[in-house]
Amino acid sequence: MPALPRQLHFTVKRSDFSEDFTFGTSTSAYQIEGSAFGGCGPCHWDSFAATPGNVVRFENGSKACDHYHRWEGDLDLMQQLGVSAYRFSTSWARILPEGRGQVNEEGLDFYDKLVDGMLERGLQPNLTLYHWELPNALSDIGGWRNRDVTDLFADYAEIVVKRLGDRLSSVVTFNEPWCVTWYSHFHGAHAPGLRDIRAVSRAAHLVPVAHGKALAALRALGQKDLGIVLNFEHVSPFDESPASKIAAKLTEGIYNRWFLGGLFKGTYPEDVLAYLEPHLPEGWQQDMEAIKAPLDWLGINYYTRNLVSAEETEDGAGLPEMIGNKGPLPRTEMDWEVYPEGLGYLLNWIKDTYTGALPLAITENGMANKDKLVNGAVDDQERIAFLDAHFKQALGAIENGVPLKAYFVWSLMDNFEWALGYDKRFGLVHVDFDSYKRTPKASYHALKAMLKQG
Repeated sequence: MPALPRQLHFTVKRSDFSEDFTFGTSTSAYQIEGSAFGGCGPCHWDSFAATPGNVVRFENGSKACDHYHRWEGDLDLMQQLGVSAYRFSTSWARILPEGRGQVNEEGLDFYDKLVDGMLERGLQPNLTLYHWELPNALSDIGGWRNRDVTDLFADYAEIVVKRLGDRLSSVVTFNEPWCVTWYSHFHGAHAPGLRDIRAVSRAAHLVPVAHGKALAALRALGQKDLGIVLNFEHVSPFDESPASKIAAKLTEGIYNRWFLGGLFKGTYPEDVLAYLEPHLPEGWQQDMEAIKAPLDWLGINYYTRNLVSAEETEDGAGLPEMIGNKGPLPRTEMDWEVYPEGLGYLLNWIKDTYTGALPLAITENGMANKDKLVNGAVDDQERIAFLDAHFKQALGAIENGVPLKAYFVWSLMDNFEWALGYDKRFGLVHVDFDSYKRTPKASYHALKAMLKQG
């Protein structure tokens, strides 16, 4: 594998972007807060992590980065970095331990203090309502396969925004519906760990339904700047075989076009629908009008490309096998290929095909790296090169007329990386998971210098 490039400084300058362009960092509640205190209820990630084989070394988010107790210092790190915004999430299980009913006031108080702390430091609070933490009590009744949960999500959204909404810069309903549905209900790699075509078909429709209901509830409250965050990959066939071309198109339809189609056209892509429609909830077509309710902006998460191949099959029954392959490019510690050009392509394609003049934001982009603390420092020059290359793609898209308004780096700090435990480090800040000491990495210092330029 070719080595990742190393680069001491950013070549892109802050002044290359417009004065009103927003730079920020992103985190999520379960990955950093710690769920074992503050009245937080159990979520399906707790039970998934307690099941053998699901998460490295049975690790979980019970302590995570202990952000629940160390949030002031973490906000100080962001302020010192020089970003102007913070994308964070609330935990449904912390606010409603049973998913409904009695509110945990201690949980709401925590987020109240957190938002005020951001504002005191000049950081715009950008809220994500769902970053994969479904309360166990709702998982017990079927989770995202149960239409009743879509109403409960809207209720939860209303509770949070009634308390915090007057101080929020934006609100996102869901982070990465593909992960919430396909990765979790078909591939089985995330909670609840299912591998079931009927389960994923229902979830892939009912999550957009929940989004639409929450959007309507928040509009009724007068909340502004409402959006959703989708994740994207640049998908290509690995070889020229007809089977691989078909599999790549279907992969791209599932990953990129399913949710965009529902949200912006009120229709799902026909090639994917051919496999999923038999398993969709009865009367699903009646939900499409609510799903495509207007958004104020769209968030885009991008990390890598996908080279897809497939075996020729005899009967063609069911979804064809879609195999991801490694290409010749450098790869991160997640074993993801570094392909910045995919970001530029997707920004232009999304704008031209779906969103038009709607404001866009890159809500996650970053890399896992072999980050080691040596003599009190972390020399992660590869991350500087990675981000710099992707910043250039963002600039190119803006110059091409894409209405890109913000860029949030994933992540502020090393954290619980879901099924991969604490091994994969994405942070600009190193976290010692024994002492919880924070140490800004070389990338943090380089980004800080870049944000001062111009």
